[in-house]
Amino acid sequence: MGSSDKLFNRQRRLHQILGGGFVADVVLWRRKDVTVGILVVTLFAWVVFERSGYTLLSLVSSVFFLLFTILFLWAKSAAILNRPAPPLPHLFLSEEMVNEAACFIRSHINMLLSVSEDIALGKDTNMFVKVSAGLMLVAVIGGLTDFVTLGYTSLVIVLTVPALYEKYEDQIDAFVLMAYRKSWQLCQKFDAVCVSKVQRLSLEKKKLS
Repeated sequence: MGSSDKLFNRQRRLHQILGGGFVADVVLWRRKDVTVGILVVTLFAWVVFERSGYTLLSLVSSVFFLLFTILFLWAKSAAILNRPAPPLPHLFLSEEMVNEAACFIRSHINMLLSVSEDIALGKDTNMFVKVSAGLMLVAVIGGLTDFVTLGYTSLVIVLTVPALYEKYEDQIDAFVLMAYRKSWQLCQKFDAVCVSKVQRLSLEKKKLS
């Protein structure tokens, strides 16, 4: 880690690392109303899934059915009673939006395919180890909980851990760096002991031979 007093020798603040935009503001509680709203909505959704027995598909279908029914009846009654129609925005996807989304998806899929190809051909051992560890971790966590609970827990972690880290950044960095240096010293001592033992054993074997 070098002589820096920050994790990973970083020079930028956490807000800048997260992009410095709206997403960073939400994750770091700079927009508390939005962050709290997201947590409340996701908590409500999690309770609905866990307690009502709904699946994601059945819940989405029920919500859209209810929404379309209300809007349809509203529009029909407005026409009969000479009232204004529901205030809906014009639903339209521009060509520019579609092209941007397609470019974004294409670049990420190509990156994923390139990494997959390197792993399959044995070109990137480090990436293979990382991907394997990630997949094993996902498999273990997936066996312990369901997808909805995992999604909600992950969102809570994303919206709490970075904010707590930013608040206690200096203390956390100092503690982690101290623990890292101590563990590094222990590893060096362990390596030295192992090397000395191996050298001693090899010398004894030479003497015996």
